[in-house]
Amino acid sequence: MAEASRTFHATLFSLPTFSPRFHFKLSYSHSHPSLHLKRARSVQRSISETKTMSLNTTLPWGCDIDSLENAEALQNWLSDSGLPPQKVGINKVEMGKRGLVALKKINRGEKILFVPPSLLISSDSDWSSPVAGHVLKQQNVADLPLLATYLISEANLQKSSRWSNYISSLPREPYSLLHWTRSELDRYLKASQIRLRAIERIADITGTFDDLRRRIFSKHPHLFPKEVFNLVTFRWSFGILLSRLVYLYSMDGKVALVPWADMLNHSREVETYLNYDKSSQAVVFTTDRAYQPGEQVFISYGKKSNAELLLSYGFVPKQGTNLNDSVELPLSLKISDKCYKQKLKALMKHGLSVSSQCYPIQISGWPLELMAYAYLTVSPPSMSKQFEEMAAMASNESIIRKDLRYPEIEEKAVQFILDSCESSISKYSKFLKKLKRRLRDMRSGELRA
Repeated sequence: MAEASRTFHATLFSLPTFSPRFHFKLSYSHSHPSLHLKRARSVQRSISETKTMSLNTTLPWGCDIDSLENAEALQNWLSDSGLPPQKVGINKVEMGKRGLVALKKINRGEKILFVPPSLLISSDSDWSSPVAGHVLKQQNVADLPLLATYLISEANLQKSSRWSNYISSLPREPYSLLHWTRSELDRYLKASQIRLRAIERIADITGTFDDLRRRIFSKHPHLFPKEVFNLVTFRWSFGILLSRLVYLYSMDGKVALVPWADMLNHSREVETYLNYDKSSQAVVFTTDRAYQPGEQVFISYGKKSNAELLLSYGFVPKQGTNLNDSVELPLSLKISDKCYKQKLKALMKHGLSVSSQCYPIQISGWPLELMAYAYLTVSPPSMSKQFEEMAAMASNESIIRKDLRYPEIEEKAVQFILDSCESSISKYSKFLKKLKRRLRDMRSGELRA
């Protein structure tokens, strides 16, 4: 798809990430809990099936991702449904995206939006097809798959659904790696382990759909016809949820879609986020800077790395602008180490991987856990009594010594980290050279055309 290419062209050198650990987290917007989904039996089968279906299916609802065609209808419906007069409005912003722009001056520290609970879409929302909702809840379907099915059910009803104006404003193809084809994942993310995370996420979603199809959809085809409830629509609904759900701390951790508020884009320069305000009984956010009329208004999606932003939201900030960016560095013990078995036993005791362990590295430095692992790796037999302490700190289980330091081996530990960084970086050089040639060839072809 063209958007995958455009995103990658803009962020070529922001993508390398050494993240081998994927806990099957499906992230909500703005600091969210983990939801563990069932794995698909075959990652390869799930992606190839999804690709085939996406080539032959066009969703009958939603709009182009940068379209303003339904914006006025959405705003009118929201106003009629209880949204108070706003200081912001939907408009085109940079790179053709949609966003909320200040209509009037907004002061720092001012609360805005005030979306009432009646406009939230959550697992408690009433179904236009109550029987379908009852069947899913009887089967104890978890909140995220339940919401995904709810969104498809309401979208299929189109004008008959209370949410028709909202769903019409949602993108048919959300910014999400879920909508990249397998060939795009292989081409643009081949050297990055985010590719594996994307493949696993697609497999998780496919596995969840297969489970619902087997347990529920196939047994109630009159409620869940396969023409409507299929992998393509399920992937669409998950793409919407993963990029737009909000975790509302003040509503006992309720997870919900918040129409209107979900038009807000992310900025690293703000730290404010959406939450339920009990005094006004509405979802608001408090600005941490002032906005002049015409300026885009932002919130924070959380302190996330470029890889996390790409995986859940389908975008990467400009190179060097994300101070929360990190890469995960894989470290492992040296098999030739005379104390290999003893060190390995200490790591396993504290739940660390037998093969390798990964830690994030940021511009500002690395975590104490990484340093502890490096200490353990380079420590000589004479320090065997400290192996246990190092392993505990490397796993973040130690509550005793947060200032762990061993001056006699510190230089060796730092050199081990630097050597590991160089080894990881070298794996990308060949790929990047090939990719540059490919992009140059693509540009030459475009110019000739």
